[in-house]
Parts: sequence; structure tokens; C-alpha cells
Amino acid sequence: MQLNNLGIVKRNIVRADKDAVAQLSRFSSGTIHEAMGRVGLMLPYIRPAYSGAQMCGTAITVLLHPGDNWMMHVAAEQIQPGDVVIAAITAECTDGYFGDLLATSFQARGAKGIVIDAGVRDVKELAAMQFPTFSKAISAKGTIKATLGSVNIPVVCAGAVVNPGDVVIADDDGVVVVPAAVAQLVADAAAAREANETEKRAKLAAGTLGLDMYNFREPLAKLGLRYID
Repeated sequence: MQLNNLGIVKRNIVRADKDAVAQLSRFSSGTIHEAMGRVGLMLPYIRPAYSGAQMCGTAITVLLHPGDNWMMHVAAEQIQPGDVVIAAITAECTDGYFGDLLATSFQARGAKGIVIDAGVRDVKELAAMQFPTFSKAISAKGTIKATLGSVNIPVVCAGAVVNPGDVVIADDDGVVVVPAAVAQLVADAAAAREANETEKRAKLAAGTLGLDMYNFREPLAKLGLRYID
């Protein structure tokens, strides 16, 4: 982390095309991850605070320090309808940075949800609000407000690079980041993959075996697979 990246709030960012974001919102994180060439996936320790949470939107990034959520309030001002907040931490921490009060503020601004590489709390209330929240941990431990971070700079969140305006898709299976510049290309690839899987699903439902549909028998035999009665 460079020191000249601290204490910055970038107010004007270029968000991914709205139509591309709408198209990407139709697909699961797994489909998009595969369609994009198996890149952009956050580490699997990021989990939804409640089952069934899902979201798709453009990234507002915030860089926080361990145990300090001050910049969350700064980030709230930059949220536009359809955004998701991506919170990275300068060092490992599991404190509860985010709860129902911040969720209320974010929701009022039109946020679609949050991903944070740290802890959250008030999960019962977050579930009741249906505010999609994805985090590294759940912790009742609160935070202070004492140090400057930054808003809308490139960050690394749970192993994934996120730039302001990128598309973030999150569901029960994981969180994937699509660079804004390729959002439409990835949406088209995801649609093609989904159509292909729909066809395969119909064949499997009709009783066709994957062994035959994928032509697995010959390569398995070449590797020495034998059937013994």
C-alpha cells in the first residue's frame, strides 16, 4: 500500500454499463466466473451473513484500517443507486465493522449490498432488512473512528483486485468481480454458457449419462479404467 493512496476520496468514477450490469445480474457467480475464464473470484472465506443473500452492482471501494470503520461513513456519501460497497482492510482483522445502522444508511442511498474482508454484526437485523452482506467473519466486537483510509481507489479484497466501477456479483456460492471494461463481453459469454447448460440439463433429466454426453468413455478406457462384473 502506498502512503499517497491514503486520505483520498475520488468522487467521479466510471461505472460499468448499466445494461451489461443488468444482464450479469441474471447469472450466478459460478456461471460468470467460468464464463470469464475462471478469474476474478474472491477467496471462499467470504460468506453471506444470511442464506439466500445475493446482489449485483457496481463497486464503490473503501480502504479501512484494522478496527476502524470511520471511512465507511465517508463511503456512504459516494454511493449511487445500484452500487455495492467493497471494503478492504490494510491488515487482517475480524472486528465487526458493519451492522444495521450503516446498512440503513447504505440502503437509503440505493446500495445493493456490501462485501467486506473483515467482520460484520447485527446479522439478525441484516437478514430482516434483506440487505445483502458478505464478510470474512461475524463478530460483536465494535470498531473505532480514528484513522484515514480512502474511497474509490483500487483495492484487493479477499484476494481479488477491485477497481471502482467494476461489477460485483455475489451469492451463496461466492463473490466474483468483472472489470467494467469487459462487462458486456462477460455478460454475452455467461448467456452462451447458460444456454449450453440448459441443453445439457435437459439431456441429463431425460436420463442421458454424463459419461456419454461428454464422450468420457474412450479417454477413461485409454487411461486403463476397467469394469469388473
